[in-house]
Amino acid sequence: MKVVRTATELREALSSAGGIGLVPTMGAFHEGHLALFRAARAENDLVVASLFVNPAQFGPNEDLARYPRDEERDARVAEEAGVDILFAPDASELYPPGFQTWVEVEELGNRLEGEHRPGHFRGVATICLKLFNIVRPDRAYFGQKDAQQVAVVKRMVRDLDHEVQIRVVPTVRDADGLALSSRNAYLSPAERELALTLPRALATKDPAEARARLNGLDVDYLEIADFAPRVLAAAVRVGKTRLIDNVVLDKEST
Repeated sequence: MKVVRTATELREALSSAGGIGLVPTMGAFHEGHLALFRAARAENDLVVASLFVNPAQFGPNEDLARYPRDEERDARVAEEAGVDILFAPDASELYPPGFQTWVEVEELGNRLEGEHRPGHFRGVATICLKLFNIVRPDRAYFGQKDAQQVAVVKRMVRDLDHEVQIRVVPTVRDADGLALSSRNAYLSPAERELALTLPRALATKDPAEARARLNGLDVDYLEIADFAPRVLAAAVRVGKTRLIDNVVLDKEST
């Protein structure tokens, strides 16, 4: 596996490549990321994973500074999973001095997560479009756990006539049902036990029953979202950790 730091170097490495799959990530790889890598490996001749903790999608009081980072471990995991190129740029590479152009998916990006994390999806959409433009992948891979992110990226691709195909991989969960997330590392054992209330509530697929089961937790939102497919989505806070999850309500499209 080759590790590259600049867009120029990445473009040169991909200049004669075809059948490219891209997995955009912020690192701290777990089995959810491995599922994305495996899906990309199965469908493409060359797999690129980005490793970039994107400051533009963090709010002023969020966890940018303490977000888990271990590039050496992530590089080893990515290589073992069959990633061909790991793109690990500095922030100044993607947001150089004077940067002032942003992508905003207005309606989709301003509800649910967007309401509670203003500007979050502007950062997501901008970095994804930049990665799509640099890598020029045939396919890009995202997890169903971030259902609204998937919807935002799909809408951006459609609205801006980008040719990349968006692939969605089902949510990967631990044996106890908690959706895998890099932020799970923040949870103490007691907090993790409390966090299990979230997937158990969503598993009811009934908003009223789910809300009753979440009684006592700090709930940012719990509602049915008309994405494709429709989901019952929620965000809760357990201690200082904010967790999101969803369950698919419609039969998933093929």
